[in-house]
Amino acid sequence: MGDFENNDREEVFSKKVRAGKRTYFFDVKATRSDDYYLTITESKKRLEDGAFIKHKIFLYKEDFEKFAEGLKETVDYIKANQEVIEKRYEPAESGAELAKSGNDFSFDL
Repeated sequence: MGDFENNDREEVFSKKVRAGKRTYFFDVKATRSDDYYLTITESKKRLEDGAFIKHKIFLYKEDFEKFAEGLKETVDYIKANQEVIEKRYEPAESGAELAKSGNDFSFDL
């Protein structure tokens, strides 16, 4: 069994982020040699049958800096060329499912 089969890997930390119709999972796992890596999973409910479709990427610590640089450069490009309105998907007391906030997105490592 290789390190890419993560079913038997120890989960060290997990963060769940709900964003409208999608949920993102950021999971830190450990290899057999206790080396940490990150899995990022997007989960979205399929309208046709209600099944959840998941897409997953594995990010290893030696790639964190380059990944973060690429993500920041891409986000900065979009922000410079189009208005970005971040949505907050927190239920409000009135029953509304989202409240809009400004386009204040920052990403630092």
